[in-house]
Amino acid sequence: MIYALQDPSFEVNRAARLAVRPVGRERTPLICIDNFAVDTQGLVAAARDNAAYGPDPTSRYPGVRARLPEAYVRAVVGSLLRLLFEVYKVPTSFGLKIVNAVYSLITTAEANLEPPQRNPHFDSVRPHYLAILHYLGEGPFCDTGLFRHRETGFESLSAARMDSYAEARARYEAAHGEPPCAYIKDSNDQYELYDRIEYRPNRLVVYPGAVLHSGLVDPDIDISADPVHGRLTANLFVDFVEAGAKRHE
Repeated sequence: MIYALQDPSFEVNRAARLAVRPVGRERTPLICIDNFAVDTQGLVAAARDNAAYGPDPTSRYPGVRARLPEAYVRAVVGSLLRLLFEVYKVPTSFGLKIVNAVYSLITTAEANLEPPQRNPHFDSVRPHYLAILHYLGEGPFCDTGLFRHRETGFESLSAARMDSYAEARARYEAAHGEPPCAYIKDSNDQYELYDRIEYRPNRLVVYPGAVLHSGLVDPDIDISADPVHGRLTANLFVDFVEAGAKRHE
């Protein structure tokens, strides 16, 4: 089905190519949809003309973000909802909550990165929290890397794993110091890059927020505050909660 927006310049493409593949030793399902939109020009134009950018107060994202058009968000969620329930085995009694829905542009120079921004990160340890990433810029831009923490072997985090992960991180930094002031671009002594989501314009991907991941940022190419020529992405973060239950971050 095509989901039409109030802005007719965006439609979900009925001929989009869907693939679902397990990644890593933990065999985490990753959804990849190529040619997701019929056309992204209207969405990029809105990012250029109508979006107000600033730091994201909910995360340490190394750049600026702006609110996505509500009609786009409704179209994406509407087109994916059944697939998300099936692939991620979400209980049918749960309902979807949109946590954040933003345009994103990487703008932070490597010299200005805070220590947590130099390592892979996770978005949430909640079991049904998902990240939806839509590559909008024409590129070429950096891929998204998936990482394994070498000492623990963790590829994703959970509430039960947090203490051992934090303790291992603290031991490593006590012995070796803070990570270099640079974006992580490949495997290192602490993390192994085991998979990567290739950047392709108009590719949409979904993965659990608990997965350790990072943009493999090339400062010469990927850092730009220009929505038209920079690494513009649409990012939706959604959570599934039991009907009547309150969501806790």
